[in-house]
Amino acid sequence: MQRRPHRLLFLCTANICRSPMAAGWATALAKARGLPVEVRSGGTMGLIGRPADPLAVRVMGEVGVDLSAHRSAGVDASVMGWADQVFVMELRHQLFLAEHHPSEAHKGLQLGSLGGAMEVPDPVGGWRWRFRRSRDLLRRCVEGLLPHLDPAGVVVEA
Repeated sequence: MQRRPHRLLFLCTANICRSPMAAGWATALAKARGLPVEVRSGGTMGLIGRPADPLAVRVMGEVGVDLSAHRSAGVDASVMGWADQVFVMELRHQLFLAEHHPSEAHKGLQLGSLGGAMEVPDPVGGWRWRFRRSRDLLRRCVEGLLPHLDPAGVVVEA
């Protein structure tokens, strides 16, 4: 029996605030716990090559997570096929999956549900405190996700 890391995709609208912050948390927290993960993020808008919002970079930097190298990406069939699970920020992102990737929509889960929220509000255009509030909610959500991951990884059929 072979195993590989869990493949986690975080999805928001533009892929410049929430999903990069969630991906940053997932990478950092999984590494600290010794969990095998591969993490990507994307956006439903299809915005390509943009850096993370400066406030997202700043507030994640406050907690030791570096988003400076992040560049936005869209979501296509290859990324959806790669992912084991897709964590969306809002119901409309789940609807996007159902409309644009119906064969993969079953992989979608609202990330907020793992941290005591229905959705993760978009901080874009807001003050630093809104970004900090999103950052802290995303941490709770990712911390709620990690116990559900098998510490040995995903079983791969030979």
